[in-house]
Amino acid sequence: MAKKPATIQGEKRVKTILTVVFAVVAVVYLLPIFLVLMNSFKANAYVNTETFAMPNEESFVGFDNYVKGMTFGNYPFAKSVGYSLFITIVSSALILVCTSMAAWYIARVGSTFSKIVYYLCVFSMVVPFQMVMFTLPKTADTLHLNTPWTIPIIYLGFGAGLAVFMFSGFVKSIPLSIEEAAAIDGCGPIKTFFNVVLPMMKPTMISVGVLEIMWVWNDYLLPYLVLDRKKYMTIPIHIQYLKGSYGSVDMGATMALILLSIAPVIVFYLTCQKYIIKGVAAGAVKG
Repeated sequence: MAKKPATIQGEKRVKTILTVVFAVVAVVYLLPIFLVLMNSFKANAYVNTETFAMPNEESFVGFDNYVKGMTFGNYPFAKSVGYSLFITIVSSALILVCTSMAAWYIARVGSTFSKIVYYLCVFSMVVPFQMVMFTLPKTADTLHLNTPWTIPIIYLGFGAGLAVFMFSGFVKSIPLSIEEAAAIDGCGPIKTFFNVVLPMMKPTMISVGVLEIMWVWNDYLLPYLVLDRKKYMTIPIHIQYLKGSYGSVDMGATMALILLSIAPVIVFYLTCQKYIIKGVAAGAVKG
């Protein structure tokens, strides 16, 4: 049955209103990024006095802020980039592998122990980080988890809750007959997981990976509490220490480094955003 003209006009009006509303929301979200980009090309004196003005002949300094930010102080910015890359890649990989295997076990075994583990992981999602941040530095020092090579273990603990929740929901939607067929063909549990189950987890794997990478890359507080800041600095910590004499902050160089730090994450997110909704729907709705 064909829709009435009044109904069609009403739907078009609603779509137009929603388009305008979401366009305004998009501008609000993009405005801070635009301000950072604009001020990264201004001299430091003009960043504070003419924050919302476009660069002009007097305030424009080209890429001087970028050069100054990357060469400021005795700690090279490239070293901070290296530590951030290593921590992000290793932490995300560790979370993906360990939590996907744990979720498969939880979903397939269904014992009391597995249910307790699952609910503990879900409960960890609602526990504020501030509840454990005061004891975390001492715990990390005692267990020797206070270096870039061992901090991924801490990230595994904090990132396991969401990952296990999403992976468990997706595993429940996988037909058990597929795994039974693999077992008949002689596959053990490890081979069944990596050859059969893991390839089927691809949508959720990508979705969880994107979320974890963005979290670890942008995280400031956890490395600040755990790492020795004289030896190891991630990008967020490096930006915080862009201070000159008497505590003065070079805002131009700070804006430049902030833009350099968020640009890879923005590009990565835009490239993989189509997988996020697909993975969330596959992992959190089913089961």
